Amino acid sequence: MARMTAARAAVEILRREGVTAAFGVPGAAINPFYAALKASGGIAHTLARHVEGASHMAEGYTRTHPGNIGVCIGTSGPAGTDMITGLYSAIGDSVPILCITGQAPTAVIHKEDFQAVDIASIARPVTKTAVTVLEAAQVPGVFQQAFHLMRSGRPGPVLIDLPIDVQLTEIEFDPDTYAPLPVHKPVATRAQIEKAIGMLNASARPLIVAGGGVINADACELLVEFAELTGTPVVPTLMGWGTLPDDHELNAGLVGLQTSHRYGNATFLESDFVLGIGNRWANRHTGRLDVYTAGRTFVHVDIEPTQIGRIFAPDYGIASDAKAALELFVDVAREMKAAGELPDRSAWAAAAQEKKATLQRRTHFDDIPIKPQRVYEEMNKAFGPETRYVTTIGLSQIAGAQLLHVYKPRHWINCGQAGPLGWTVPAALGVAKADPEASVVALSGDYDFQFMIEELAVGAQHKIPYVHVLVNNSYLGLIRQAQRAFDIDFQVKLEFENINSPELGVYGVDHVKVAEGLGCKAIRVTDPNELGAAFEQAKKLAAEFQVPVVVEAILERVTNISMSTTNDISDVVEFEEIATEPGHAPTSIRALKV
Repeated sequence: MARMTAARAAVEILRREGVTAAFGVPGAAINPFYAALKASGGIAHTLARHVEGASHMAEGYTRTHPGNIGVCIGTSGPAGTDMITGLYSAIGDSVPILCITGQAPTAVIHKEDFQAVDIASIARPVTKTAVTVLEAAQVPGVFQQAFHLMRSGRPGPVLIDLPIDVQLTEIEFDPDTYAPLPVHKPVATRAQIEKAIGMLNASARPLIVAGGGVINADACELLVEFAELTGTPVVPTLMGWGTLPDDHELNAGLVGLQTSHRYGNATFLESDFVLGIGNRWANRHTGRLDVYTAGRTFVHVDIEPTQIGRIFAPDYGIASDAKAALELFVDVAREMKAAGELPDRSAWAAAAQEKKATLQRRTHFDDIPIKPQRVYEEMNKAFGPETRYVTTIGLSQIAGAQLLHVYKPRHWINCGQAGPLGWTVPAALGVAKADPEASVVALSGDYDFQFMIEELAVGAQHKIPYVHVLVNNSYLGLIRQAQRAFDIDFQVKLEFENINSPELGVYGVDHVKVAEGLGCKAIRVTDPNELGAAFEQAKKLAAEFQVPVVVEAILERVTNISMSTTNDISDVVEFEEIATEPGHAPTSIRALKV
């Protein structure tokens, strides 16, 4: 048997579990692990500027390709607590990442040693498991179990805390005979699928709600085939956006209080049956449950048995991995179609597309300062169907989801449940690291951008190019809009006159200078007619210099983006003009029909 340190054994397991990249910050208590990482080779490490940034890089890396598991590494104490936000974000969105932290020696953990904190206890509520390994001989088993848990059932993150003396202890371990544990995923039965299809067939106006679980299971092609076999329109959730192309004849649009389409909500409200697959009925998708569920029969398929009935009781629930369920859905639907047992849904599908052609929002405005809708129109022109969009939260994200177009799975990478400000820059770096040939475009408001702006230097140092669209109104726009209900506009203004950049007026932070100071390129745009040229220049600069390129659009200070103010998907307020002629929405999926 080979003898090696427990840290080296851990690294060898990472390699054999398919890990080729890691993100982190070294320090005293994790240095033995870093020494093993260097000695072993085969895992490219990206040095973050902030440990929370490393955790979000790991999230972006995981979400780019099926099977990826991002790894983030930090020393003890504050590094671990910094990564808690990334773990919370990952568990909320069912993203497997492995967080590895150093720890004080086992003999002094309980003695308030420097940077000794019970990180496993802190992390436990936001991980599938979190453990401090006190015996070196347990390290291989703990890492093996970590990968098993991350991949089994509903995916999610794991934290492993390694005291420095445990890392340094030599153990017997033979990496050549190591094998990953089999992954466990629940599988639907044929009888369950037949019952669900029977309920679908009994309806007049069915919909499929496709969630992020379909993308996690790499089952999008099966989802599209099942929809086509049965003629059932599909509503992707925000996390499931890209399961089928936006221009597919069965794509009914997004539904919800904020990140929704006018036509998506209208079609949903006419439906009488909903088959949810790999979704969790998030509250900003459903809004008031009495409105969302009224007059509809629901079947819910989810990999996590306890997720079924968590938000509301469906009429029928199936605990299954989305891919396993969809394989059976497709098999049964094929047989029924061959036997002529599937209803004709063409009129219902056509009605959904008719709404898509008539219920649109206006994007074409020539105002200066720029109206945000025009930014997304120009993005649709400049960035094609291969673009991987990355964003987190705010009016920028909400308007982006309403107005941008997505054509492929894993091409809308959005932090869904947690929505931490600052997520976008590091997540985009993780995406670009995972797919160096991709067109990666991040989208931020000015506050999200400022939260972890230092991570731009990571892109400059490690040559990770992408384009970052920054919409700047010098406001906490989403919070300002929410404060309208309280008749206040309090502590949400970011405006100030920058003594070093008077040309900015009250827009405050000079993002161009900051980005350039961090080794990146940046372009500021004040005229909407210059946006297209700026996006093209940004793509060229990113390719030439291999660094992040920021395109800052100076927006009007106040824009209210379409959303419900009553938690009701039937009552979404259109604060701006809607499209009434084709020139109002020139990049809409369907040409406006008037």
